[in-house]
Amino acid sequence: MPHHAINPENFLQLAHEVIDLEMAAIQKLPDRLDQAFVKAGQLMLHCQGRVIVTGMGKSGHIGGKIAATLASTGTPAFFVHPGEASHGDLGMITTKDVVVAISNSGETQEVLAILPVIKRLGVPMIALTGRADSTLAERADVHIDVGVEREACPLNLAPTASTTAALVMGDALAVALLDARGFQPEDFALSHPGGSLGKRLLLHVADIMHTGSALPAVHPEQSIKQALIVISSGGLGMTAVVDHEQKVIGLFTDGDLRRLLDQDDYDLNAPISQVMTRNPRTCNRNLMAAEAMAIMERHQINGLLVTDDDGKLVGALNMHDLLRAGVS
Repeated sequence: MPHHAINPENFLQLAHEVIDLEMAAIQKLPDRLDQAFVKAGQLMLHCQGRVIVTGMGKSGHIGGKIAATLASTGTPAFFVHPGEASHGDLGMITTKDVVVAISNSGETQEVLAILPVIKRLGVPMIALTGRADSTLAERADVHIDVGVEREACPLNLAPTASTTAALVMGDALAVALLDARGFQPEDFALSHPGGSLGKRLLLHVADIMHTGSALPAVHPEQSIKQALIVISSGGLGMTAVVDHEQKVIGLFTDGDLRRLLDQDDYDLNAPISQVMTRNPRTCNRNLMAAEAMAIMERHQINGLLVTDDDGKLVGALNMHDLLRAGVS
């Protein structure tokens, strides 16, 4: 095939036309939402096994994404390639499952070939097609219309608008099911523990705070000089000041030290209680790490002391700890 130069004007015009066509296809989808959509949701919600999504070619790629979205939002699901299904993968489908089959024409041979086995198992099938009179639509327990007037491809051949419509309808099902299940952000995080969202939602202050010998603390009668030694050894740029019951009564930071040294007269042998910040901001060990970061940002501080329900010192953390843990 010979290479041709790009005409910028025509290139951009065609891009606009493609986007307009796909937007028009999506805008017609709300009119297709009827009791069939509700029934499909009920079948998937009450499925005792998994939702098996299948489709060939571009529809298969869309099916894989829909299955992944369902799985990450509380509906156990996976994708099965219809071609492979005929050669053994159908064994993954059980009588407790629900099948979602995607085919714009509704006549994709590889999908139709596995229909007899699905029917023999008595597995409910939801079809997403562009033709209500197609074989797949007629044999499905539920048919959802995702048809488009034409593809965005200038030749009206390459699946473009049709796959976009199927993808959007799949997202609509997934999100509607998410709400019906009462799915919460914490549930999403459990299936995404490696991602930034998972870290924001799953991590608590107790997971990353400094404890034990790494926890800087002095008593109010100890000297400023002794407090400085504790700050230097702790590496957090601060020390807690606690009473003899370990309850937090004050805080002394690197910033407090700089302000002290700016004064004309200071006594490093004076008790730390004379220069500490009284009743400092603290957080509970059970607080979400993201909430701790929000407190630091809101009050423009770099560290927090961590207490238990009785106000006793149990930990400390600073902004660097949160950033290292991936909380942002």
